[in-house]
Amino acid sequence: MSIIESFVPNAATMGGGFIVGILIGYAVKKVIKIAAVIVGLFLAGLAYLQYHQIANINWNKLQTVSEGVLTTVANLIMQIPGISGDSSHAATTVSSLAMTSFGIPLTGSSMSAGFTMGFMKG
Repeated sequence: MSIIESFVPNAATMGGGFIVGILIGYAVKKVIKIAAVIVGLFLAGLAYLQYHQIANINWNKLQTVSEGVLTTVANLIMQIPGISGDSSHAATTVSSLAMTSFGIPLTGSSMSAGFTMGFMKG
């Protein structure tokens, strides 16, 4: 097998993962921006209604509830393998994937690089 014959499938795997990563990163950043605008407009609307004494908002209660939601989300994220800081399970999974298929680590690393670039440009 010549060098070119072995290079083309690997290049396609890495390039495809990179392009998909860019698209996903770009889309995620746009969704986060839209959600931030919606939440900001909602809070501005609440402040406007309170200013004109149409509604009475308990801002301390709103802060307590939002902190509880953020704590719950943070706890859920920390339960994802590889994020919690316990890298022993993640390292075992990655090494077993590396042994089973040569294309998966190439796709994953190029996809993560593409995701980073797409997220930064989005």
